[in-house]
Formats: sequence, C-alpha cells, structure tokens
Amino acid sequence: MRNLTVAVKNLLIINIIVYLGTVLIGNPMYQWFALFPIGSPFFRWWQLITHMFMHGNFAHIFFNMWSLVVFGPVLERLWGAKKFLIYYFVCGLGAALCHELVLYYFVHGALNVPTVGASGAIYGLLLGFGMLYPNMTLSLVFPPISMKAKWFVVVFAVIELVTGITGTADGVAHFAHLGGMLFGLILILIWKKKGQMYTEWQ
Repeated sequence: MRNLTVAVKNLLIINIIVYLGTVLIGNPMYQWFALFPIGSPFFRWWQLITHMFMHGNFAHIFFNMWSLVVFGPVLERLWGAKKFLIYYFVCGLGAALCHELVLYYFVHGALNVPTVGASGAIYGLLLGFGMLYPNMTLSLVFPPISMKAKWFVVVFAVIELVTGITGTADGVAHFAHLGGMLFGLILILIWKKKGQMYTEWQ
C-alpha cells in the first residue's frame, strides 16, 4: 500500500468498503446504488457515479482493483492526482452513458437489470496506458502470453466489440467497456491538442 499513489489508494479503499457494505446489506445497496436503465423506476441520477464503486462478487472486484493497481499509479504519476481522477471519472461516466444508450435503443425488457462495476473506468485506464506507453510489454497470466501494450489494447477492444455485437449472453456490459475506452481516447486527444498531456492541473 505504501507504493500506491494517493488517488489510486483512495479509490481502492472506497471500492473495498462499498463491496463489504454490499455483502453485509445486500439487495438495498443494489437497488439504490447500482446503475439501472434510464426508463426503470429504480433509476436515480447518482447511480451514474455510484455504480462504479459497486461489484457483483469477489472475482469482479478483485480483477478490477488489480487492474487499477497495475495501470493507475503509472498514469497518476504522469498526470497528478487531480487530473488522474478527472480522467478516471470521465471514462466511468462515458461507459455508463454508452451502456445506457445501447440499452435504450437496442435492448428491450432489461429495465430492472442493474449494472455494477468499475470496469468502464478500468478499460479507460488500459486505453490510456496503451496510448502513452505503447511499446511497453505486458504479460498475461492466463493465457500465458506477452505483447506490447498497444496490441493489448487493440485485442481487448476487438474482443469487447465482437462479443457486444454478437450479443453474447454472459452478463457483461461490453459496450460500457468500449465506452470507457472511447471517452478516454477523446479526453487524451483533447489534452494532446491543448498541450496538456504532461502537465498537472493545480
């Protein structure tokens, strides 16, 4: 924990606390803080943010937080805590927006199905890492392969796009993941255009 950056450490702690609260309290946590489709009677505006701190099970939060710990500190050290948090939440909100739009226009009968997880923001971190450190080699445990970060991003994006379009019924919000990557890409391009990529906002 001593090696973690400030923003990443706080995000990690909040996610763990919320997860433990969800385990203890159960369904009321999902009803109030998970993200429901806009047309659902359970939808509340704050769910666009709170769903990012909710997780469905231990494996879900473990892999999201592991990715946060791996990619987050690198980006936070580059941008500073404030700019990193702006990027993180823009990716998370962008993921929620894309997911809501897909549900509204293409999926019917899902009004009472909530969405949880920091995955949209995490995929945004992956995209940011791949753009800023494209030639750094990343290694997967399963499958046990290594590849440059830029190809790692491309492979994950393609997998999410294909599984999303084909409607794979795996309970994963694939277009939320793509939305996180899309909004991360847009924000990075804006920062590059304005010459703000490597400067911390005070």
